Amino acid sequence: MSGSLSIPAPTRDAVVNNCYTGTPGAMVNGVKTFSKVADALEDAPSNSARPYTIFIKNGKYYEKLTIAKPFITLVGESRDKAILTFDIASDTRKPDGTTYGTFGSASVSVIASNFSAENLTVENGFDYPANAAKAENDPTKLANSQAVALKTDAGSDKAVFKNVSFIGYQDTLYINAGRHYFKNCLITGHVDFIFGAGQAVFDDCDIVSRDRGSTSNNGYVTAASTQLASPYGFLFINSRLKKETLAMADGSVTLGRPWHPTTNLLDGSRAADPNAVGSVVFKNCQMEAHIASKGWDAMSGKDKDGNTIWFQPQDSRFYEYGSTGPGALKGDTRKVLTDSEAQKYAIANVLGGWDPEQPATGMLGH
Repeated sequence: MSGSLSIPAPTRDAVVNNCYTGTPGAMVNGVKTFSKVADALEDAPSNSARPYTIFIKNGKYYEKLTIAKPFITLVGESRDKAILTFDIASDTRKPDGTTYGTFGSASVSVIASNFSAENLTVENGFDYPANAAKAENDPTKLANSQAVALKTDAGSDKAVFKNVSFIGYQDTLYINAGRHYFKNCLITGHVDFIFGAGQAVFDDCDIVSRDRGSTSNNGYVTAASTQLASPYGFLFINSRLKKETLAMADGSVTLGRPWHPTTNLLDGSRAADPNAVGSVVFKNCQMEAHIASKGWDAMSGKDKDGNTIWFQPQDSRFYEYGSTGPGALKGDTRKVLTDSEAQKYAIANVLGGWDPEQPATGMLGH
């Protein structure tokens, strides 16, 4: 999975090389060349109806990026050496004194359709362990240290990721809008590190839980907030749930918990969204011993009066089918699909008939 994929030079619409010192956008070997990804994105067409390919040479690109144009394709020279990174967390302060918040912390944000990425790394480089190790009275310690690597939000749909690494700790991958296909990807984190309301298929991926050093709670893989009106949320198929270290405590990670984000209610009050009933299915996945026998965890929210309420996993759409390995334990708290039920959780169904293996073409908005 860490091997390099190459794309022929004639199909490159632009090249980004952090060693380049010439004029941004100048032609080098017949291709527009930039030193920053943001400059290449700014120069890309705003209404392309075909993939516009930006080839990213090996290097670390410290940039906070937003993909706001359709049909952008980012292709790295190699997955582990072409790195898009930024390092802010929820409580990191902006120049105006306000904080970014979880959703504003993303290193890369996608808000346009038909985005694709392959053969690169998307990272939030915020040093979670160093922050956690600070004394409670240290004024530099951040209380809210969620740090998103990739976010997809309103406007995003038909996003494809192949051979991409997503590196973070808490809230690594925020999948909040549209349909997504992840193939041969690596995703690392510990607390709620794959979360949101979007539809996504994780096909043949490595899901790596990072070790917080706890003997009992090293986090939760997912925190889906799928809207009840949507029959599908996250499908993990033929994937592997791994632990970061051999010493990581057995039974210390759960498959997920039900996230009900705060929303506006009809009476004008704000409370945990009652219609966010997460859908997560692990189908034919290998699970190492860090996965807890209970399978899933509860998650708290607030009612309209500000009181803490708890949402239980058995009230969400959390299922398994064909789990294997030492973490695949049977129990009353782990709901298993029947053969006929499992057939419904197919890639085509989760993606609403969209085939991510077909070439992406079309008009804006389609």
